[in-house]
Amino acid sequence: MGEPQAKVALLAGGSGLTGNHLLGALLEAPDFARTYAVTRRPLGLEHAKLANRIVQFDRLEAQLRGIVCHTAFCCLGASLRAAGSEEARRVELGYALAFARAAKAAQAQRFVLLSCVGALSESRDSRLRVKQEAEQSIEALGFASLDILQPGPLIGLRREMPPSELLRLLVVPAVSLLQLGARQPYRGISARTVAAAMLSASRSGRRGVYRYTYSGIRALASAKFRAPLSRSDVVTSKSSQPPT
Repeated sequence: MGEPQAKVALLAGGSGLTGNHLLGALLEAPDFARTYAVTRRPLGLEHAKLANRIVQFDRLEAQLRGIVCHTAFCCLGASLRAAGSEEARRVELGYALAFARAAKAAQAQRFVLLSCVGALSESRDSRLRVKQEAEQSIEALGFASLDILQPGPLIGLRREMPPSELLRLLVVPAVSLLQLGARQPYRGISARTVAAAMLSASRSGRRGVYRYTYSGIRALASAKFRAPLSRSDVVTSKSSQPPT
């Protein structure tokens, strides 16, 4: 039996680059009847299917008590300027894990997490170690379905971008053309494509834990799920059932 229609989504990070694209896609998605968007400040957006919950992230679990959802999406991330700081750890591990626990309490059957490529506990990059710790901690919560997207550098325009980040937008696509073979997962990718992949993952019917890098994310973004993705597009971290 397929998943029921008219699902309820719970989204954290909807004001960020990828999260904003995902929020727009959820509001247009016919299979989601309502989206609870969890933010620190009002989104300034009105939509019949949107419920914007303004919360203090240090009290996230208590403030989301009573919500029931089918799928939770986490796009929480610190700014590039904060990478490696205690603030980044608080957001990318502490808040992400608190949100996952709140989603579990809200009866979410599927959790879709935006991480990043190279998230490894032994990495010399502190941000990558935190990302890996967040992945492992959320996996330990035991969601029926957990999709972890690990994109390379995200490409897209933010509301406020310093000159250094604008320069990065010009450089990343050029560098990506040279990243072949084992380096392909590190290619830059559009934040809009990643958002489309996150929404698509929620429709896959897969059970278990899956991780997706560059090729898998692009396959997800364009998938209609008439057939499962190629095994080469997906890294499975434990045994999973096929799509329903």
